[in-house]
Amino acid sequence: MTKTALAIHGGCGVMAKLDLSEAEWAAARVDLLRALKAGWAILSNGGSALDAVQACVVVMEDSPHFNAGYGAALNANGEHELDASIMDGATLEAGAVTLVRRIRNPVKAARRVMEKGDAVLMGGTSADDFAKAEGLDVVEPEYFTTERRVKALASMKAHAAAGTAAKASESEKHGTVGAVALDAAGHLAAATSTGGYNNKPAGRIGDTPIVGAGTYARDGLCAVSGTGKGEFFIRYAVGHEIASRIGYLGESVQQAADKVIMEDLKPHAIGAGLVAVGADGSIAAPYNTDGMFRGWVTPEGEFFVGTHGDVHACDPSSAP
Repeated sequence: MTKTALAIHGGCGVMAKLDLSEAEWAAARVDLLRALKAGWAILSNGGSALDAVQACVVVMEDSPHFNAGYGAALNANGEHELDASIMDGATLEAGAVTLVRRIRNPVKAARRVMEKGDAVLMGGTSADDFAKAEGLDVVEPEYFTTERRVKALASMKAHAAAGTAAKASESEKHGTVGAVALDAAGHLAAATSTGGYNNKPAGRIGDTPIVGAGTYARDGLCAVSGTGKGEFFIRYAVGHEIASRIGYLGESVQQAADKVIMEDLKPHAIGAGLVAVGADGSIAAPYNTDGMFRGWVTPEGEFFVGTHGDVHACDPSSAP
């Protein structure tokens, strides 16, 4: 039996501290803690890393505080197009959905795609139809819309009209949720879900549903879930790159993750972050923005949650 570990992120595009009331920040931290509790309940009872990461992501997809599921970003047409993926480090099996509009929890659909084994990636209305046929919850597209995302879309359109899109805050641009885990059997898993970035072109697909870019897991190496400007995560194959650095160069999870986020992506001046867990239970959560919703549970069972530079130990019983 190996040690278990768990880490999550709710996107590196967090708002400035003054953009939300302290009550709203507290609510977001509670939902991060709830996500950790859901995953840790599985791991601490001998469950699989795959089940744990899915459980974490479902909680965040159901929360309005993160850009995935309920509360997802709107594209340039004012519509939701959601992406998600999941990967089993033990088998390298993976599943993903992209450009879906009606699946309440896209990560569940990604898991079902993986389990069916006929495809790794399904998209658009076919993926929505697949999820419905599989008995997953489907909703009207309006379910995902929140006032915050409507305002963010208007803000990004104003930036676009003024030619100042590059100056928009990270929270106006994008956000993602994800989870990585190591279970007692030594298996790793990762899952990621997003609404993409605000005012994105209709039909745009980012790194979240791309295995090896926004999501990657391989036993003996690491599990990775990314957040940021997805086009660059695709170009650098970020998840696979981190695993490769660990496998080929013998770097630690922290060294490999820092190299990619803080050095490789630095010339592009993009917001980027990730969470990663190693085969030894080590956790890394680097980001290059003002903040990143994040949290983890150490192999010793200690819970931590952070938003900006602050990371605090938490009592899991404080969240419902």
